[in-house]
Amino acid sequence: MKLNFIHHRLLSFFPKSCHRAVDETISIINALVIIFLIRTFIFGLYQVPSGSMEKTLLVGESLVSDKLSVWFTPIKRGEVIAFNQPNYEYSENAFVNLMQRYVLGIFWGPQNWTKRVIAIPGDRIQGRIEDSKTVVYINGEKIDEPYVNTYPLARQVKTGTAAEFNPYNRADYANLQFISYDVTKSPQDQPFYKTSFDKLFMHNGEIILIQPGTPQDRGIDVYDVTLKDNEYWCMGDNRLGSSDCREVGPIDGKLIHGRVIFRLISWDDPETSWMIVSFLKNPITFWSKIRWNRCFQWVS
Repeated sequence: MKLNFIHHRLLSFFPKSCHRAVDETISIINALVIIFLIRTFIFGLYQVPSGSMEKTLLVGESLVSDKLSVWFTPIKRGEVIAFNQPNYEYSENAFVNLMQRYVLGIFWGPQNWTKRVIAIPGDRIQGRIEDSKTVVYINGEKIDEPYVNTYPLARQVKTGTAAEFNPYNRADYANLQFISYDVTKSPQDQPFYKTSFDKLFMHNGEIILIQPGTPQDRGIDVYDVTLKDNEYWCMGDNRLGSSDCREVGPIDGKLIHGRVIFRLISWDDPETSWMIVSFLKNPITFWSKIRWNRCFQWVS
């Protein structure tokens, strides 16, 4: 009743000839507010920008996150979560901080990160190297991690050919991509990213591969951290290609804003990060780039 009164009072400021336009404007504003509230507090939509969660999540996949349950149920080990970029410079002003975490991220604020929860508050997590392989211990016990990517990584260029890559041109590095590679299949028949020999980096006729479990040169695979209240340790399933807690430290629970629960569509086009752009560029071949066997699935 009160809203109707406000609506009528608002219309009284405009001539009758403008009432329809005002009504339509109010309807659009109401719809945008509802969409914002749903996106911020109930469900989130994301697109995977990197291979840090391969092979659980691939570049180009569209995801749905449950933002409501994180307000009421604790985060558990093994869950795939979405959170704001932990090493972003957040404001100490409460209002600006809120805007950074819930509004500005759409355009120019902190990035959205998607990782798997490995350890929760109170856990002691240790990263070790045993038999030249990386392993993880939780509270003194070595854990089994069936979700970790077991495929080697190959390096390719997104556009052009590997022969054209100039290591002395910093701009060329933006054209590089590490991809999970199935050595039993040809480049054109890869299950994750279709590619070709001319795009792949090779040596003496063999594709250069980084084997899973290989310790990284940056020394990030050895650590010993005991998590405090509301601290979480998260890592990508693709340990060779993930920037995560091994580099930035524990995640503050207030940055977590959703559980990733569903994959809408999976699409493979390294030349553009926007699906609509890929479709407009070539609507005929676009459909062949969809990974139909990975669409409309629950994420675990």
